[in-house]
Amino acid sequence: MMSNKFKILCLLFLIAIIITAIINLNTGFLSLNVQDFFMSSENNQIAEIRVNRVLVMLLAGISIPTSGFLMQEYFQNPLAGPDILGITSVASLSVAFYIFFSYNILLPEFLQNSFLSLSAIGGSLLLMLVLLSMSNKFQDKSYLIIFGFLVSAFAGAIVSLLQFYAENQSLKNYILWSFGANNMVTRNQIYVLSILVLIGLFICFKTIKPLIGNSLGTSYAQSLGVNLNQLKLLIIVASSLLSASITAFLGPILFIGIIVPHFCRLVYNPAKLWQQWILNMFLGMLMMLLFSIVAEKTHVPLNVISSIFGIPVILMMLLKQNKV
Repeated sequence: MMSNKFKILCLLFLIAIIITAIINLNTGFLSLNVQDFFMSSENNQIAEIRVNRVLVMLLAGISIPTSGFLMQEYFQNPLAGPDILGITSVASLSVAFYIFFSYNILLPEFLQNSFLSLSAIGGSLLLMLVLLSMSNKFQDKSYLIIFGFLVSAFAGAIVSLLQFYAENQSLKNYILWSFGANNMVTRNQIYVLSILVLIGLFICFKTIKPLIGNSLGTSYAQSLGVNLNQLKLLIIVASSLLSASITAFLGPILFIGIIVPHFCRLVYNPAKLWQQWILNMFLGMLMMLLFSIVAEKTHVPLNVISSIFGIPVILMMLLKQNKV
């Protein structure tokens, strides 16, 4: 049974999401009327861009916090996330390789989108496999965060090297992608992204019940019949799909996968993982829509806004943990 507090939280988040989505649709250089979104007019294309912007922010708000939530619950570390552990950096490196080395290859748009997402997912899957193999060797899983920082630094160095030798157009394409330009995502890209996100969410659904057992300890989980190796594989695939697919189309949106699960644990019982997952998706959508409004108003790139907001929050989390 869902508690009244949980129902009220969901209702408040839903109302706030609808309001911020409407504000998003009305944010831009031109003022649009309702008919521009539903009937043929000279501003139809602008209306479509704004609708696409809202849709992709909703998908990002669902995906990145879910990925962070899965990793934090599995590693039992509130600082685990797709960017801290280097998954976002490796996905960015894979996309950089694709952008810089496929510039002269002519492909249909749909295939370009597919290869872009596949390159990001492939890179993040590879890193997740390495991370999980390392987790068996480290007694203290906090060492994985140090390992993730090292991986991020290495990936950043390789990207810088690629940028140094890249052609002008390839470099421009990569920089535009890395800014997190949510206005550039097309409807076809949203279709591809939606499929990847739905697959990731379905796998996530399969992991919640085993994660509840895993949170009570390895021995207890095994006594309940939890297949820990299968759980590990599902966490790898779901986290990589959800974080890398968004990274492929929107660029590296940092720290959201860490701070949204943290806020959700503050407002509701952390032990109730099903409710935590739902709250993560609601709060994630709200936060991404708010960031989108700020990005449109200030013309500051989306990933810069997420970093400006996320870094102080993570610093406060570290200070709070140190006091405890």
